[in-house]
Formats: sequence, C-alpha cells, structure tokens
Amino acid sequence: MIKRTLQRGFTLIELLVVIAIIGILAAVVLTSLNDARDNANDASAKSSITSIRAQAEIFYNENNYSYANLCAAAEITRLTGAATAQGAQNLDCDSSATDYAVEVQLRSGQYFCVDSGGNAGEQAASKGAAATQC
Repeated sequence: MIKRTLQRGFTLIELLVVIAIIGILAAVVLTSLNDARDNANDASAKSSITSIRAQAEIFYNENNYSYANLCAAAEITRLTGAATAQGAQNLDCDSSATDYAVEVQLRSGQYFCVDSGGNAGEQAASKGAAATQC
C-alpha cells in the first residue's frame, strides 16, 4: 500500500496576486499621507504667520507707536523662519510707520497674509511687493 502525502500551500500566481494588491493599497495610502502632511505644514505655517499679529502689536507699543523696521525684529524673524521651515515659500514682510503686512505662499499654492488692519486669510494672488495691506 502506497501512502500519499498531501501537499498544501499557495501557488506562485496566488502569492504574486496578493503582493500586487498590497502594493496598490500601499500606493493609495502613501498618496493620502502626502496630502495630509502638506495640509498639516500649511496649517503650521498659517499659525506662525498669525502669531506675528500679537508680536507686531507688542513691537508697536514698545517702539513709539510705529511699525517701522518691524520685519527686522528678532521675534518676527523667528516666526517667519518657522513658517519657512514648515514649507511656506516666498515670504514677504513689509512695514511702514503705520502699517505692516506679512505674506507666505503655502504648499497648496494659495497665499496666506496678515496685516495691521486685522485682515488674515488665504488669497489666490500675492499682495504685491512693498504692499502693507492684504
């Protein structure tokens, strides 16, 4: 009497199909993660630029009620540097004795701007060079 042993396992084609499915799912997840990372960097850059408002008012009160040279102030430089480190591009800080505006281009392509008039928000286009209002 001959004994037969059963061989159990997966064929090569079954394994390749499973590997292909895992690869497709990984590609979808990585794409979603990149979008989430960009959104998080944009939110962080917006937060840094929004914080400039409070620092600008402190600067204004401490400098004879003038925004002149605001963009060179140490705290403003630190906040604009943080926004740039978070992926913001094309940072533009302009100030005069009575007004200021700070703008960055986000990873999404939009521009985020804050100014001395209380404006803060995203815009499709840049505020323009040397403009002190959004």
